[in-house]
Amino acid sequence: MSRTTTQDRADEGRANLYSEITDKIIAELEAGRVPWVQPWGTASANASLALPRNATTKRRYSGINILILWGAVIEGGFSGQSWLTFRQALSLGGHVRKGERGTTVVYADRFTPEDERRRAAETGEEAGAIPFLKRFTVFNTDQCEGLPEDVAAVVIPPPPGQIEPQAEALIVATGADFRIGGPRAYYNPTGDFVQVPPPAAYFEPINWHRTAFHELGHWTGHSSRLNRHHSGLRGSKPYAREELVAEIAGAFVCASLGIVPTVRHADYIGSWLDVLREDNRAVVRAASAASKAADFLLAFTPSATDAGTEKREQAA
Repeated sequence: MSRTTTQDRADEGRANLYSEITDKIIAELEAGRVPWVQPWGTASANASLALPRNATTKRRYSGINILILWGAVIEGGFSGQSWLTFRQALSLGGHVRKGERGTTVVYADRFTPEDERRRAAETGEEAGAIPFLKRFTVFNTDQCEGLPEDVAAVVIPPPPGQIEPQAEALIVATGADFRIGGPRAYYNPTGDFVQVPPPAAYFEPINWHRTAFHELGHWTGHSSRLNRHHSGLRGSKPYAREELVAEIAGAFVCASLGIVPTVRHADYIGSWLDVLREDNRAVVRAASAASKAADFLLAFTPSATDAGTEKREQAA
């Protein structure tokens, strides 16, 4: 088989995978369901709110895989957010139950073909890399038997009384120019500051935190941080893409803190659908950027010791 034919088939496979993911997200949005705002805390959600993780490595999944696995948890009625491959289950002394159906997740990477490396070496130019998605199948620990107890154990969410103090400590720890006041919430990219109305302006106090993390999601995109495109005017495609990133990033941060995500800007759903229909890679890119934004913010999370010291200092 010629190299051209092989590359063409690989390109087609990637395109199909992007389309499968995008079509599912579009169908959810059209049905009025937002994939990053699953019905946590309701009768249809048996698992505690958290970011999905690999049961063997303990690493959190990222990007579009979070949305895929959150959907699978709700659809399957699973009790936890831990996943592993068929071989990982065997390596732990357990196994996937016969007849169980796995969930397809993806791995995104880039590779540089050998002929491109040679061309770059000959011309002195930078070698071009080709992005690709690879499928693999994972199973929820609920679908397995014989796993060690510590692997199959459900992650316990933080106590309700700790959620808001931890969220407020994280906001302070980011070091962002975070201003409280005014009638609306926004991020000002020119002045590089976040402004959020006072907590009293919100019907539920937790909505203030949800809003704060949405706007801090925008804040991560400044040129001195993750350097995303902030110049789009309201109603434009670039503006819709950035709003999509901030929406998903806010949901990921909230989930990490035990805060149930909500849609901060439901009026943008139509513009998000336009972006997704136009580009079948848009939601994968947005989820990837959102993961990077959430990770950037969560990296500021104070340790338990720091949190205790801060409380003592405030009390003093």
